[in-house]
Amino acid sequence: MITVNLYYTGKNGSARAFAAEMESTGIANEIRNEPGNLRYQYFSPLNDPETVLLIDSWTDQAAIDSHHASPMMQKIMELREKYDLHMIAERFVSEEVGSDEIFIRK
Repeated sequence: MITVNLYYTGKNGSARAFAAEMESTGIANEIRNEPGNLRYQYFSPLNDPETVLLIDSWTDQAAIDSHHASPMMQKIMELREKYDLHMIAERFVSEEVGSDEIFIRK
C-alpha cells in the first residue's frame, strides 16, 4: 500500500472550503470509488486552522498513476487554483507491522 499525506494550506479558511467542496460535489466519493483507492479522507489539525490534511492510500503505484491520468485530476487542480492552495506531500510505503505489533492496541 502507498499512502500520500497532502497538506493543503490556504488563507481565510480556503483549505477547509476546498475540502468541503470536494465532499459536497461528490468528487471525493468518485475518487474513493476508483480502482485501487483504499482511503481518501480529510482531517483538520487542531493547531492550524488554515491547513487540511488529506490521507490518500492506494494499492500500488499503478493505481496512483491511473488516478493521476484520469479526468478527475483536472477537477482537483481547478479547485486547488480556485482556493489558491499550497501543498506539502509526504509519501509512505506500508510494510508488515512486525515487532511493533505488540505496541498496537486494536
